[in-house]
Amino acid sequence: MRLGHRAEAIDIAGGHVTGSGPDGKSFALGYDRLLIATGAAPIVPRRPGFDRPEVVVVKTLEDAQAIKARLQSGSVKRAVIMGMGYIAMEMAEALSLRQVTVTMVKPRAELLPWLDAELAATVRGELEHHKVELRTGFDVARIEAGKGSNVAVVDASGASLAADLVIVAVGVQPNSRLAADAGLQLGPARAIAVDRQMRTSNPAIYAAGDCADAFHVVTGQRAWIPLALRANRAGWAVADHLTGREVALQGIAGTAVFKVFDLQVARTGLSVAEAAQAGFDATAVTISASSRAHSHPGGSPLQVHLVGDRRTGRLLGAQMVGREGAAHRINAPAVALHATMTVEQFGQSDLAYAPPFGPSWDPLLVAANQLIKKMKEES
Repeated sequence: MRLGHRAEAIDIAGGHVTGSGPDGKSFALGYDRLLIATGAAPIVPRRPGFDRPEVVVVKTLEDAQAIKARLQSGSVKRAVIMGMGYIAMEMAEALSLRQVTVTMVKPRAELLPWLDAELAATVRGELEHHKVELRTGFDVARIEAGKGSNVAVVDASGASLAADLVIVAVGVQPNSRLAADAGLQLGPARAIAVDRQMRTSNPAIYAAGDCADAFHVVTGQRAWIPLALRANRAGWAVADHLTGREVALQGIAGTAVFKVFDLQVARTGLSVAEAAQAGFDATAVTISASSRAHSHPGGSPLQVHLVGDRRTGRLLGAQMVGREGAAHRINAPAVALHATMTVEQFGQSDLAYAPPFGPSWDPLLVAANQLIKKMKEES
């Protein structure tokens, strides 16, 4: 283990990695097999003022510690969060709970482009209920010294937002430069292309984690969806190969869940737009049902959005938003996607029932039945 050493190039022909150590001296390490596990890096726009100390990202433990230190100093009263994805939403909650006034901004009009409009409206309502201001259509052009605050966040039209802290959470990109420079094949979003054994286009080189792509179980095509389970599973698969055990990974469904104050937001598979882009004849339904049996106290609305293919009847995706029940229920359609089940087969699933946890007709089954009816009407 060589801490403080930076890998700078891969010499495939010579079978070694070159770089520099903490003393500035160069090194070369030979390999029989090589694993690239360089992860992903936050996207930071190259615009004026983004190098100011008030502008931070949330990627490493050190990033979080730096933000916490600023909050503990009492100097942060207003924060602007660039982006409205998973990390941005979680940071909005964390800052709001620390009595920081939060404004979230993004250039596009949609809150979460992949989320069904009805479900997205519920998420928006939750954020606004907790006094988080949402400014869609706000394209940050520069960050400059502020008046009465540390900085001013200025958009292309000249509109300005005062802030003491700016969190950039507009997404991540794969750290694939070493692979690209070595001539290895890249996939979607310039992630390193790998096969189901995590081998790159050079059979002696593997890639795993957020720097590498995967095969989507619904489309069968390459996809880059950087999430923790895939990264861990891919690392285990490479270790198995290096110790002589053959493993082939099925792929990913893009299953994810995150928390927005009291809401659980979950998804798996494809949205209608993603399904149409992949060539499916997509249709969908959205239903709202109680998270518990009506006879049992404490239930709350649970919205379910299911996507199916009119031609084959296949289940293509699911989304859920609610105050309880969404986080773990999403695993059922995720398994169904791996099994390439039809909506009708999924609607016949024997899901558990007990009044404290759900009605006898689980919201997922209600949604499946409604989608079956819609697909028959549209066929």
